[in-house]
Amino acid sequence: MTITPVTTLTEEHYALLLDADPSKKHVDDYTQRGQVFSLSDPELVGIMVLIPTRPDTLELVNIAVSEAHRGKGYAQKLIAFAFETAKKQGIKTVEVGTGSTGYEQLHLYQKCGFRMTWIDRDFFVRHYEEEIVDNEIVLNDMVRLSIDL
Repeated sequence: MTITPVTTLTEEHYALLLDADPSKKHVDDYTQRGQVFSLSDPELVGIMVLIPTRPDTLELVNIAVSEAHRGKGYAQKLIAFAFETAKKQGIKTVEVGTGSTGYEQLHLYQKCGFRMTWIDRDFFVRHYEEEIVDNEIVLNDMVRLSIDL
């Protein structure tokens, strides 16, 4: 298993990123501003994007693992790598935002030590043109979580 920086996004990278965030416009924006990392074992298994948001703070804005490889600990490995990367950069806090209907994502982040900090009401209504349905529920709110390193 290897985690490596990505400088040029391929169709395969986009397929994973768009699985986690259906807006290509948003994906293009934050991948250009952030650090992109891929996880291979040996084929591409996962991807994540980290962006600096405030002094001493890094946000995990996208993390995705291919459907065939979910439940095998790959997302946790990417998150642990994000923590290591943040510490090396002198970052004190890592944040993440996820849909309020994504119980698997909420479980993952809390299992990795993130704590809920606030809810951004109607985030997905304000920032996405198309309605998003997750777990048979229309997605409106973003749950924000953070961890102090």
